[in-house]
Amino acid sequence: MKIQELSQEIRAKALKRIKEKTPQELSATWSHEDLTYSGEGSTIFMILPTTGCAWALAESGGCTMCSYISESSLEPVSSSTLIEIFNDLLGRYDLNEPTAIKMFTSGSFLNQGEFPLEARIEILNTLNGLENVTEVIVESRPEYVTKEEVLNCCSLIPEKIFEISMGLETSDDYTREFKVNKGFNKQDFEKAVDVIKGLKSEYNVKSKAYILIKPILTSEKDAIEEAVQTASYAEEKGVDRVSFCPSTIHKGTVMEELWRKGSYQPPRVWSVLEVLNRVRQSVKIPSIMDTSGFGSRRGPYNCKNCNDKLKKIIMKSNLNQSTIKDFKCDCKVEWETETKFGDINRSPSRIQYPKN
Repeated sequence: MKIQELSQEIRAKALKRIKEKTPQELSATWSHEDLTYSGEGSTIFMILPTTGCAWALAESGGCTMCSYISESSLEPVSSSTLIEIFNDLLGRYDLNEPTAIKMFTSGSFLNQGEFPLEARIEILNTLNGLENVTEVIVESRPEYVTKEEVLNCCSLIPEKIFEISMGLETSDDYTREFKVNKGFNKQDFEKAVDVIKGLKSEYNVKSKAYILIKPILTSEKDAIEEAVQTASYAEEKGVDRVSFCPSTIHKGTVMEELWRKGSYQPPRVWSVLEVLNRVRQSVKIPSIMDTSGFGSRRGPYNCKNCNDKLKKIIMKSNLNQSTIKDFKCDCKVEWETETKFGDINRSPSRIQYPKN
């Protein structure tokens, strides 16, 4: 069965199980210290609900590892509702220090079919009027990163850093098409990066590439090499920073289906550490490692003795961009065996697959 057919079949079943929620119930916000372009700084995260990712809702079935469509309304959300939600979330913070604002829409901020232009203009105008908001970060698929759309955003927040994050996932077109089902190639990504680079003389606009660590049907060893190579590729093409996303098992995805059947497991935390250290030694642009799901049965895992310790160390290293050396744990021997002898179908590790 073709990957898109399988993805669409699994996605359709998952969407039927979604419990209906209002846009207000789907929205969320939180804040913590994060790496900004001026160093460690205050960052506010917002989830603004939309109709959902157009790629995931299409016949493609969406990406094999992503279930963010389940956090969408699946119906159009009006501009007035989005503006009201945004103002409510923003109003929970004092903004008494330089702050970055990251807005997640479970899709593409630059796709007017998902996020209405009226809401975009109002929200960016509001942020432009706030002196302590120094950076605005959004996400988009590359096909929506056109000069017209980016210029529209930049013109509304001309004195602020505006970053567009794109899910490159890998520099390998075969992996991206047949393992991730991403729906675009390197040329599409490079075209989007070039659009951003072309506006740098007028605005402080940046690009970020998300890199997936260990897509489906990928061995532990190959996952490490591919992630490191992708970071180098992103730097070569002019991306301003990269953010690594170690796979976690989302419900209602091809990845979960393989995991349940014993044909996939997320990367070891040791693999994540290996990627991070190698990239920070070889790549000059900033690199961030997402630690969501670390130590859980659906996320990157080492052992109970070192999961939490390494998570905290990695989170701290994100802020100072340091490498992590001399960390020891008995479970590293098992990881070394896996990277040496394991392949995509066999693993020397004992894996338990829960019923839920």
